[in-house]
Amino acid sequence: MTTGRTAGHGPLTGVRVVELAGIGPGPFAGMLLADLGADVVRVDRPGGAVLAIDAAHDVTNRNKRSVVVDLKAPDGPARVLDLAARADVLIEGNRPGVAERLGIGPEDCHARNPRLVYGRMTGWGQDGPLADRAGHDVSYIAVTGALGMIGSPDRPPPVPANLLGDFAGGSLYLVVGVLAALHHARVSGTGQVVDAAIVDGTAHLSAMIHGMLSAGGWQDRRAANLLDGGCPYYGTYETADGGYMAVGALEPRFYDTFVDLLGLEDVHGARTDWTRWGELREAVAARFRSRTRDEWTAVFEGSDACVAPVLSLREAPHHPHLVARGTFTDHGGITQPAPAPRFSATPTAVRTGPARPGADTREVARDWDVPGLLADLATEGAEPPVRSPGTAGAEPPAGLRAKAAAEPSGATAESSAEPLAPTGEDLPGTAPKAPATTPVGTTAKFPVGDFPHQGD
Repeated sequence: MTTGRTAGHGPLTGVRVVELAGIGPGPFAGMLLADLGADVVRVDRPGGAVLAIDAAHDVTNRNKRSVVVDLKAPDGPARVLDLAARADVLIEGNRPGVAERLGIGPEDCHARNPRLVYGRMTGWGQDGPLADRAGHDVSYIAVTGALGMIGSPDRPPPVPANLLGDFAGGSLYLVVGVLAALHHARVSGTGQVVDAAIVDGTAHLSAMIHGMLSAGGWQDRRAANLLDGGCPYYGTYETADGGYMAVGALEPRFYDTFVDLLGLEDVHGARTDWTRWGELREAVAARFRSRTRDEWTAVFEGSDACVAPVLSLREAPHHPHLVARGTFTDHGGITQPAPAPRFSATPTAVRTGPARPGADTREVARDWDVPGLLADLATEGAEPPVRSPGTAGAEPPAGLRAKAAAEPSGATAESSAEPLAPTGEDLPGTAPKAPATTPVGTTAKFPVGDFPHQGD
């Protein structure tokens, strides 16, 4: 690990990470490392965040610091290499070949720092027929078979929130790979490249099911299996008030408790008799429709029936168990999940709010001994404010404020944050510009249909 001052508390205190700004899986992986105590410096592009969300609310940038570097400027790549020379880890999410063309690829970085762990987060991976193609979470979970397992057989597969591919199959696998490579670098003195592809990670998540499929214990169609909604005592049911209850009473004793509390008779034998599952499902559904969600929650409270209310995002932080554990926390006016997992000797915390583009330039230049980061500040005479712990972020440097002010309020500007590439050079497979739309509750700074997402 590098020495010197870092910003962390937790098991990764002392580890320095450079994160090249992107969207989705890359920033989430950086947040995980930052939550664990690493000093994560996010290298933002001129123009600020690429998502249609106020940077002050982008929780994936919490516990990080930010500098702004124009990688299309003549001296931009050199500044990233200076950071990489002092880092333990670098993570980036551009399409294959983009970082190399910019002069900040693995060979360039390893020439300056042979111990560096170079993490690459993409959807399709660094090679293969689709490596240069654009994609999103739904694309990756579709081709790996994960999407095809979700939903009812008589309807199209429902699109889940982008947790399965982007964050489970992507971010988590990148972090596991980075930490494994970091251990190897500490032992051997040699860094390496971690090629984390969302398709690989998502496929890996289905390892158990592939084993069951091979053994004949899983049918390759939706809602026909024990764990995909095909089983009447493993699924969701609507209540009298339009709420839902989730049931997972798989084991015999849990099933018996479930049907007893539900008030069903003569169905104990139906658990293993799949010919009665249709009848059982109808009986369970009818019972759940007889009371409200809160009433059923009270009925099953304290039991081992494995039944829980289906809560919304706004309801979840108030669940008594999650409150008792501190699963959610309020920081800078934002309710958000607390760092996970828990550590007995090296506790973690949300230390700072989301990093604002360029707000930490002077601090990082000093702490990491990279004076070149101050060149733009000297030219513009700007003084980037330092975020204080507990705030949602400071205002961006003057140059960025001027750029933002030039854009009409509420307008959707033409993207200034396309995937990193030299000026005038587009990326392979870039899709045509999509019509700009503004989701409710957001201020669009980037066309929603035009994210530079190739894994990120």
